[in-house]
Amino acid sequence: MMSEVRRPAHPETEATAAPALDSSTGTRRKRDLLRIAGMPYLYFGALFITFLVAALTDNLPDSMLVGFGITVVLGGALMAIGQSIPKVRDYGLPTLLCTFVPAILIYAGVMPDSIPPVVTNFLDGYGFLDFFVVAVIAGSVLGMPRALLLKAGPRFLIPLLGCIVITFLVIGGISAILGFGFIKGILFVAGPIMAGGLGIGAVPMSQMYAAQTGTDASVFMADLMAALVIGNIFCIIFAGLLNGLGRSGRQWFVGFNGDGELMRVKGRKNELSLPEKKSGSTFQQLGIGVAIAAGLFILGTLLGAIMPFLHPYAWTIIAAALIKIFGLFPRELEEASTEWGELMTSYFLPALLVTVSITYIDINEVVGAISDPIFMGLTVLTVISAGLVAGVLGWLLKFNFVEAAITPGLVMADTGGSGDVAVLSAANRIHLMPFAALSTRLGGAVNLFIVSLLVPFLHM
Repeated sequence: MMSEVRRPAHPETEATAAPALDSSTGTRRKRDLLRIAGMPYLYFGALFITFLVAALTDNLPDSMLVGFGITVVLGGALMAIGQSIPKVRDYGLPTLLCTFVPAILIYAGVMPDSIPPVVTNFLDGYGFLDFFVVAVIAGSVLGMPRALLLKAGPRFLIPLLGCIVITFLVIGGISAILGFGFIKGILFVAGPIMAGGLGIGAVPMSQMYAAQTGTDASVFMADLMAALVIGNIFCIIFAGLLNGLGRSGRQWFVGFNGDGELMRVKGRKNELSLPEKKSGSTFQQLGIGVAIAAGLFILGTLLGAIMPFLHPYAWTIIAAALIKIFGLFPRELEEASTEWGELMTSYFLPALLVTVSITYIDINEVVGAISDPIFMGLTVLTVISAGLVAGVLGWLLKFNFVEAAITPGLVMADTGGSGDVAVLSAANRIHLMPFAALSTRLGGAVNLFIVSLLVPFLHM
């Protein structure tokens, strides 16, 4: 029999979950309290000190292995701190710490200078974001019940497109009332926030605005990035709040919270619910999962090169969905893909959040944006509008309100792939990544198209 890799059945791991409660006493077991990222705390501490000494003496090799090591150790420590605080941890505190503490350490000049270049290259140069997101996409789609995929997919487009259009109108109208301007409210606040990321948002938008006004794109980047980053912060906070409300067990109305289930439709539970996670996997299954995820991403990249109107992530989702719908893979290959995706979300999620914090979040931009009350108000309202509109439209189409508010709602207002991970993590619904990725890519393209139609009306 193949060697078996054990992992918890619950979607949160030892690295991310609160220590278990003893059934008889209600207290946390001592052995859980003494572990960080699954390791005994003394050994974890030794690793932490080793990396810290190497960083302080500028002896960190710039490699994929070191990138994994630094981010796993730092992410594990921050997750452990967040999970040690009762009540607040249910509202996304561990995710918030992983997402913002590293950026704050850089801002304060506390983080060793040798760490950011290694981590940034790990994320961008070695493609850790693709490595993570594609694994989750492949595992989630191929592990999803076929009936759920067929019922949820087509009707998902209505709340996705509706939350973009209605949010644009709402923010434009409020912006006009406040004297900021209807067009500027959309182009400088709602547009970049609802773009689904930097690559299809702030970057092309700044270039379009520059061409229209005859100025340099850098004039617009700071404002667009500030909207994007601040919006992402509130998306994570609101996702954590929704998760906390769901954990209270109270259903405010029929279909309010699905506890991670996207839809509330009639049908056999085993057809419309996600299967329970296994407690272990063989090394061979994990290896197969890596190969399938890589193959799907390569196929998505090839299709994206031939038909560039969709991002490779979107083509990867489509390819995986078609494989699932037409039953092209045997069950063992579907399970291998699912188990590989579960490993990534169960252990390496804190590492990804730390890399995103170090690479993409600039605290100077966050501080600058906070000083403008109108800008801050419009930013918060954009996120609230996206979540509420998507939640209501989704609820009308038999989705659960909380799940629809998170994706496509909050997912459309975050920073794209990395923001999707942070939001879904705070909401404890990382298995909805395929729908989040679809929202980000398809919704981002629609958002940019609408913005391009409004650019001619921009006047400085």
